[in-house]
Amino acid sequence: MDDIDRKIVALLRQNARRSFQDIGAQVALSAPAVKRRVDRLEDGGVIRSYAAVVDPAAMGWHTHAIVALYCEGRMSGGEVRTAIEPHPEVEAAYTVAGEASAIIHLRAADTEHLEQALERLRDTPGVTRTHTQVVLSTLLERPVA
Repeated sequence: MDDIDRKIVALLRQNARRSFQDIGAQVALSAPAVKRRVDRLEDGGVIRSYAAVVDPAAMGWHTHAIVALYCEGRMSGGEVRTAIEPHPEVEAAYTVAGEASAIIHLRAADTEHLEQALERLRDTPGVTRTHTQVVLSTLLERPVA
């Protein structure tokens, strides 16, 4: 991956619907050359997918929390994923080093919905407890460039 590839990726991250011609004008390549590079980036797994980035609050999800999830015994990462995947409020989950089995980013419409989601998570077989921190404001979210 060279500097031109990085510029192409950055432009697609800004707007994935941007034309190859427009990208080419920005990086001094023809549209077919940009397409070949994008195809190579896709084939190489650098570009995994294209998606619409949606504001959760605009969709009615005004509350979010960071949840430490504690599981019994030695649940594997796959088992933890299987346990939390059915919960639509779970936006992301990460295995971590330390006491917790995983850290979960959870979204909810409001605190009542958050409480219900947490109760359902705690009722999941293998989950012993949670430790929740409600997010008051977002200071920085930075995409990988």
